[in-house]
Amino acid sequence: MKKFLFALTALAMVACSTAPQMSKEEKEAFKFADKLIKKMTLQEKIGQLQQFVTGKGVVTGPDGEKRNIEEAIRQGTVGSFLNIYSTEEYIHLQKIAVEESRLGIPLIFGFDIIHGCRIQFPENLASSCSWDIEGIEHSARIAAEESAAMGIHWTFSPMCDVSADPRWGRVSEGSGEDPYLGAKIAAAMVRGYQGDDLSSDKTVAACVKHFAAYGVPQAGRDYHTVDMSELMFRNRYLPPYKAAIEAGAVTAMSSFNDFMGVPASGNKWLMHTLLREELGFTGFVVSDYAAVHEMIKHGTAADGKDAAYQSMNAHLNMDMVRGDYIAFGEELVKEGKVSEKTINMLCREVLAVKYRLGLFDDPFKYGRQNQDEVVYRPENLEFAREVAAKSMVLLTNNGVLPLNEGVKIALVGPLADSKRDQMGAWIGYGEAERSVTIREALEKRYGKSNVLYAKGSDFRAPIKGGIAEAVRAARKADVVLLSIGLSYKESGEATSLTEITVPEAQQELLDALKKTGKKIVVLLGTGRAMDIRNEVEKADAVLVTWHGGTMEGPAVADLVSGDKNPSGHLTMSFPYCVGQVPVHYNMKVTGRPRKSPTQKSKYISRYMYTPNEPLFPFGYGLSYSEFEYSDLQVLTPEVELGGVVKVSVKVANKGKYDGDDVAQLYVRDVVAETTRPMRELKGFERFSLKAGEEKVLTFEIPTSDLAYCHSDMSFKADAGEFKVWVGADSNAQLEGVFTLK
Repeated sequence: MKKFLFALTALAMVACSTAPQMSKEEKEAFKFADKLIKKMTLQEKIGQLQQFVTGKGVVTGPDGEKRNIEEAIRQGTVGSFLNIYSTEEYIHLQKIAVEESRLGIPLIFGFDIIHGCRIQFPENLASSCSWDIEGIEHSARIAAEESAAMGIHWTFSPMCDVSADPRWGRVSEGSGEDPYLGAKIAAAMVRGYQGDDLSSDKTVAACVKHFAAYGVPQAGRDYHTVDMSELMFRNRYLPPYKAAIEAGAVTAMSSFNDFMGVPASGNKWLMHTLLREELGFTGFVVSDYAAVHEMIKHGTAADGKDAAYQSMNAHLNMDMVRGDYIAFGEELVKEGKVSEKTINMLCREVLAVKYRLGLFDDPFKYGRQNQDEVVYRPENLEFAREVAAKSMVLLTNNGVLPLNEGVKIALVGPLADSKRDQMGAWIGYGEAERSVTIREALEKRYGKSNVLYAKGSDFRAPIKGGIAEAVRAARKADVVLLSIGLSYKESGEATSLTEITVPEAQQELLDALKKTGKKIVVLLGTGRAMDIRNEVEKADAVLVTWHGGTMEGPAVADLVSGDKNPSGHLTMSFPYCVGQVPVHYNMKVTGRPRKSPTQKSKYISRYMYTPNEPLFPFGYGLSYSEFEYSDLQVLTPEVELGGVVKVSVKVANKGKYDGDDVAQLYVRDVVAETTRPMRELKGFERFSLKAGEEKVLTFEIPTSDLAYCHSDMSFKADAGEFKVWVGADSNAQLEGVFTLK
């Protein structure tokens, strides 16, 4: 890295550092680790830095050879495994480590528990649309309890990558385009996974991923280059990672991408200077899958040995899967390229986490619970149903929803009765057969004779006779519920798309149903924001159901029937078209801004034939109720640095239904040291009102939340005027002003 970057970082560390003091538990864990390290050979210490994947007793080594994992455990040349699929396998491997290796050091087992373990909650982007921080934390707690019962110690979650590019499939794993909301959710998930006692047999270790800036790959293509300034990174992308670390996450994962030209897994500024020295992280970092070895393909490492050399010296503790650490670590130490002191440091951080998990006291406590008493608890399934309903977003409705009692429904589409697809990507231990589909739930709610089902088409190909069957069902029905969108295979890792419209085969299905003259409700299943102009134009209502998890079906039935009122609000803007992407509400102001959507001047920042604005903005979501916002008051027109900005607003439910809404507060720094976003979310409150009820909400915003990184990397708020808006989405119109002195 260039010298000026370190100089700027030094300034940032002075101004930005909020590194916490080490806890009593951390000190005790490191004391234990230091004693154990003195007994370990160099090979055993390096072994703790190596993670392998299981699979019929062998894994692929760095040169493609087959490695006997049981022998590796006995020799102490592996410290962790991922992707254990049975408690029996976990116990078998742990017994070898504890009883047959020289020092009996327990293994740590990791797994991708992303949005649930057995019970699958909605994909993360969907859950974020609930804006229910307590609910998201509880979801993670349920996932942790089920995971621990399965024998898992460690989840590779939460994903803290801010992204505004729906071409990138992994947006489904994150919390959308906003750093403030993303930070709240990241911290909540860490608290949910780890609880108050990391040594409990009901908690698991969280992992902050992907460090860093993985959510901004060029062209929205997974694993691609990331190029941004440190200033942009600190202001827009760092906050969720930082919040997760401050919440106590004990592990982190390096990202696949490069950062400022250096692959993350070998990037000392990221792994040591920023993560450890500035943010105060004391846990350990694991690479993403084979990411150490992939530095060769990045063109920054000559071979596996060089890759291991760079990553070890960058302060990356654990090499996932490939095996370069165990293959070349001892050789690098003997050649003086990596000091044994560095190996000791990397090893002690791994051992300390194992100690804090209680593995040295009881290596088999995970998985000891009776799984039948922990997984699929009825109250947890009911909670998953509630989360799914809160996550779904009503985008349009001309009055067709909610449906009347006794209505005859034509249920059509490839997502209407697909147990696997509704679960989404990264389902871990999820079991598709336990999913309750939309078809099953509607038949239970309205009666089987009142639900006429026809698949109509596959996701990307027509079905012979499928459209004709769907049209026949529609003609016999009062209303059509059309469950269309993307399959689970088009969500998550390695699912980048250049077109984010509903596939043509399903659009043809919509066109045919439209000709019947029946009312059509589109139930959009997806793991990303999409261009849905066609569906909005032709349907009478559009409800984004996402990939809603195990209990998606009952949640949909709750909403379309009116048993529950939609309350989700988008956390990722739905673009007007893919040519706008990335489009997000918190874009920076420019020297030639367009003042309104109707401004026709040529030499301003605009498209010639397309609006600047997304089809549906961040924060948007409708209800069966009509919520009115009024009487915004800035209660603190002048605020000293270190004080609190107080803003109140009256909210009223003018509709016929009880319901929930999300009040959102946005600010703009009018005159700043660097260019700033047009608006930034700085507060929100999810509230409930009965029909006809009103109340006053009060927001309290610490002035520290108005701080940002300046051009010299100092972190502070500007004195001067700020605008503030409150409303139900990022286009909120109620406006006020306050001054920071």
